[in-house]
Amino acid sequence: MRQSQIVLGVTALTLGILSVVPGIRATEPSKVDTNNNNVDEPLTLDIRAAAGLPFQTAENLTLGATESSAEASEADKLAKELANPIASLISVPFQANEDWGYGPTGNGYKFTLNIQPVIPISISKDWNLILRTIFPIVSQHDLFYFANLPKHSPLQPQNRSQDGLSDTLQSFFFSPKNAGPFGVVWGMGPALLYPTGTHPFLGTGTFSIGPTLVVLKQAGRWTAGALMNQLWSVLIEEDRKSVSQLFLQPFLAYTTKTYTNFILSSESTANWNSTSTNGKWTVPLIFQVGQILKVGKQRINIQVGGKYYVDSPRYGPDCGVRFQLTLLYPTARQPGGRERSRVREVTIN
Repeated sequence: MRQSQIVLGVTALTLGILSVVPGIRATEPSKVDTNNNNVDEPLTLDIRAAAGLPFQTAENLTLGATESSAEASEADKLAKELANPIASLISVPFQANEDWGYGPTGNGYKFTLNIQPVIPISISKDWNLILRTIFPIVSQHDLFYFANLPKHSPLQPQNRSQDGLSDTLQSFFFSPKNAGPFGVVWGMGPALLYPTGTHPFLGTGTFSIGPTLVVLKQAGRWTAGALMNQLWSVLIEEDRKSVSQLFLQPFLAYTTKTYTNFILSSESTANWNSTSTNGKWTVPLIFQVGQILKVGKQRINIQVGGKYYVDSPRYGPDCGVRFQLTLLYPTARQPGGRERSRVREVTIN
């Protein structure tokens, strides 16, 4: 019954996001000068590594070789912007992760679907607020299973599988619309962790808060930067432990002439309250390849990747894979209805 309620709730949430997004986009007209060029283009923040090659056919798809010069120029601009986390694009990523090697037996595995809507809001002539929320839906098995336990062990009966919603992370990035000295772009603000876990093994049981920051530099087809946050518990449910956790995500991306992105990153976490015996750090190396497609008028980003855990806590994972589908909604339109993307985005979780 609970799983059915979760599925229905997530479906309703997704449909709500998709219904609101076009309305938000429509209420953000672009400013144009006397030559019909966009001016005053705000930047927003999304952290997702992607790349772009729009294609259509005679009906709704075209290969890049037959694109018009305007479409090719737009694709090139979008591909470069997708390698930059500070951008002005409304996007709805669906990121699926499968990780193996968990638990005392080493046979545990965990599936996580992150729904990560990102909405940029222009708050002044010089500043944007980027609202980024992560809803994790989790199905995990044998993460806490001990084989060959005595029949009367106090750990019996063992709960081998847990399914439901994990804690929700919401970040607020305040970002200047123009790059700083040496072309460095950045955004910072608060991050909040809400105790939305539907099972004690799926969430922390705490409301936590802390700072978050992203900094990057783009040169030619290369983009390098890092995103971080540090969370501390401020409200703790009964019988739960406090949280003090660092998230650090360095990334390096390269965009080819065919608008394909290659991204090398890490999504490392440090649990400062863990003991040295159990291990504090989880350090995956993640390699991803992304490509943008255009289905009708809708741009999407498809991305695949693999993970290898250089370090993980006791009973932590060994390796994993990732697949991501992102719906892209450029926030600017030029006269005549032609969309012009103003976004710079890299796939960072």
